[in-house]
Amino acid sequence: MFDILWRSVVIGIGATVLMDVWAIFLNAAFAQPRSNWGLVGRWVWHLRNKIFHEDIGEATPYAHETALGWAFHYLVGIVYGIILVALAGTAWLAAPTFLPAFILGMVTVGAGWFLLAPGMGAGWAASKRPNPMQIRALNLISHTVFALGLFGTALLIR
Repeated sequence: MFDILWRSVVIGIGATVLMDVWAIFLNAAFAQPRSNWGLVGRWVWHLRNKIFHEDIGEATPYAHETALGWAFHYLVGIVYGIILVALAGTAWLAAPTFLPAFILGMVTVGAGWFLLAPGMGAGWAASKRPNPMQIRALNLISHTVFALGLFGTALLIR
């Protein structure tokens, strides 16, 4: 049991690392802004009082919000790794296939679109941003990269 949990955690971390490498590439190649994990940390800090904000940038700052945002980012990746193994089954660890990872990757876009974005003040699926379709497309691509990370990490540690 511990082996399965450990491998699930590593799969989630590996996928999150690949997603972060992808963000670095987009920033270097196309000047695409990187995620502001400090503001995500601020949102997480304020969850105890409020889920949805008009603009998380106007909420009271938290001294360790950047660290909290990064920790939350990786915690979510780990949870998704555990969910993948729980849903795909332990046999998937011995012979990983891309489809379960891809399906989970696409499902997880919903958390960003319907919880994180409106929670931080961007509206449902970034509808309050000037470029919501671009953001949505980049979210879908990034979560496909995350799915590749889930699958690739599972292959590496099988």
